[in-house]
Amino acid sequence: MKPAKRPIELSLRLAVYLLKKRLTGRKKFPLVTMLEPLEMCNLACVGCGRIREYQPVIDRMMPVDVALNAVKESGAPIVSIAGGEPTIHPKIDEIINRLIEDKYFVYCCTNGLLLDKMLTKIPPSKYLCWVVHMDGMEEMHDESVARKGVFKKAVQVMELALSQGYRVCTNTTIFKNSDVEDLWEMFRLVKDIGVEGSMISPGYDFEDAPIQDMFLNRQESRNIFKKLLDPTKTQGMKFYNNPLYLNFLQGEREYQCTAWSNPTYTVLGWRKPCYPL
Repeated sequence: MKPAKRPIELSLRLAVYLLKKRLTGRKKFPLVTMLEPLEMCNLACVGCGRIREYQPVIDRMMPVDVALNAVKESGAPIVSIAGGEPTIHPKIDEIINRLIEDKYFVYCCTNGLLLDKMLTKIPPSKYLCWVVHMDGMEEMHDESVARKGVFKKAVQVMELALSQGYRVCTNTTIFKNSDVEDLWEMFRLVKDIGVEGSMISPGYDFEDAPIQDMFLNRQESRNIFKKLLDPTKTQGMKFYNNPLYLNFLQGEREYQCTAWSNPTYTVLGWRKPCYPL
């Protein structure tokens, strides 16, 4: 298992940012702004409750100036854009391009279905990384997103984006029914494609998700991540998460909740950022 290689400037910016906060005596400050400019999606993944939770405002699109002001108010050097499916937002290219101009490091999550259209509107930049959702190889992934053909499309657009000089990562959610050997195969595939690294996290227990018995409790989560991250099985795979977080997922260390580190701004304003892990 190898740590993913991030841009050197990202590491330097974070180091300077942390140093400035500590010199001013500030102990609680954000590291990543979680921005959700819409909650609408073009998929209905079985483990996601977002489109059901936000049904009353599902058509609402965050204005560009509101999105930019939220990022500025947070002050964090990194912005993670999610939703919903960000590429549906009619002004997402303007939001991302403006953030890049201001030298924020942007990680835009996507299922990949519309990513090829975004590549004509947003040029490659060291400040931008596309984070493509991948929950396994073709059968497992298409089952997870409840639509056939999504896996093939995701692989196709990742290869296209990489060929054009974009940074690309993947994001994988782990559930009770996740097949560890299938995931190992997928991690090897995306590594061979050339992605920067793979992000992994346990499935969050959305009350509005259509299937409730797929979520992991704490001990189940530890057990599956211990197996998934077995160093004898993950040689050559590149994981984007902080190694200390990977230790936490395996139950090898404990952390107190730091809700202030990842403030989340949605179409309804600032919201609670935490999920039970």
